[in-house]
Amino acid sequence: MDAMGGDYGPEETVAGAVAALKAIPNLSIIMVGDQAQLEPHLERLGSQDRLSLHHASQVVAMDEAPAAAVRARPDNSMSVAARLVKAGEAQSFVTPGNTGAALAASLFELGRIRGIRRPALAVSMPSLEGRYLVLDVGANTECRPGDLLQFGYMGHVYSSRVLGVGSPRVGLISNGEEDIKGNELVKAAFPLLKKAPLRFVGGIEGKDLPHGLADVVVADGFTGNVLIKTAEGVVTLLLGIIRQQAKADLRGRIGGALLRPGLKRGLERLDYTEVGGALLLGVDGVVVVGHGRSKRDAIVSLIRAGAEASQQGVVAAIADGLGALGSAEEEGL
Repeated sequence: MDAMGGDYGPEETVAGAVAALKAIPNLSIIMVGDQAQLEPHLERLGSQDRLSLHHASQVVAMDEAPAAAVRARPDNSMSVAARLVKAGEAQSFVTPGNTGAALAASLFELGRIRGIRRPALAVSMPSLEGRYLVLDVGANTECRPGDLLQFGYMGHVYSSRVLGVGSPRVGLISNGEEDIKGNELVKAAFPLLKKAPLRFVGGIEGKDLPHGLADVVVADGFTGNVLIKTAEGVVTLLLGIIRQQAKADLRGRIGGALLRPGLKRGLERLDYTEVGGALLLGVDGVVVVGHGRSKRDAIVSLIRAGAEASQQGVVAAIADGLGALGSAEEEGL
């Protein structure tokens, strides 16, 4: 784990790691970062049998140019953590830090799964029918049509082989269902996905995502990132409105008290701290990137996501699944 990343590292990352050890059986954590900064937090919480420190003398800040910073400071906590995975000393690498730096460190140290041109960040989102996978949500702001095809392949493999979805439905984010809708990228990717050995259900509009019309939703990283951050903002808005109305008058307070148990269960599905993070699909190792604002509970979910992904054999599943689906060297790659 990159213990230095995020807005609240290392205090909250250490606290979250200790909490994760208590919550997750048979888990071991290597906390990577400046040992002098990590030790006081660990001493305050007490020694842990399944937690060790691995010193990294450098850090990539949240607001830095990621690739340049990773190249300039090779002993940064993200790159060191990725190298531990490469060496087989860890099974996954998790970070709440700079997303671009996590991508750069993973590509430099782990490389890509054979046949993948661009890795993609994939995150699970709630719908009225359950959940769906969105990728890419920020790794690639500029994409080729063939990249979206590969995202569809990776999402299909992950959804079917790891999440257990039978015959996942793959949709393409667009401003309409028809193949003539969308920008040039979307219109060029549409026929590639349509003729691929996938259960392609066509274009999906943003308004239809909550209705569960697809199990895998494909987008370029710019669009996907705007989508999930807009969703996060809408959740914040709804929570604010509910709190305002629940406190507005006596009727609101009574109604709020009656609805609170059900609302709590429903809102847990929308809480990013429960999701864990975005899985970086396509790199040759398990990498999970958490929210920069992650505190203790979100860190626990992030670590859990990394542990589960390694147990589920995500990398091998994608490599094998791509082979089973056929070569991704289609027109447009």
